[in-house]
Amino acid sequence: MRNLLATLLLSIVLPVAAADRPGNLQPVPEPPPPPPGFDLDPALEPQVTIIKRGTDTVEEYRVGGKLYMLKVTPAHGIPYYLIDEKGDGRMTRQDSLDFGVRPPLWVIHSW
Repeated sequence: MRNLLATLLLSIVLPVAAADRPGNLQPVPEPPPPPPGFDLDPALEPQVTIIKRGTDTVEEYRVGGKLYMLKVTPAHGIPYYLIDEKGDGRMTRQDSLDFGVRPPLWVIHSW
């Protein structure tokens, strides 16, 4: 029993002691360059503007200067989103960013 306890203790302590040694550290390599033709266009980056309207906070999301989503966070309550789904300027309200993809929750057996 003592041998088993000693073996378990050493199997826990030795890897921890070896990991703490500064000689085992290696520098993190530099990330590789992006593939050719993959230049990030700043106009395609989303621009977020945060506006305080009374007690509500409104975040406007734009790409290329076009508004595509608003996130409204009331002082008391759950945030909701206004999303331009078709690109025609008409916003539809969604209470979350859940786009309807849900796993099936079928009851297989109950007793």
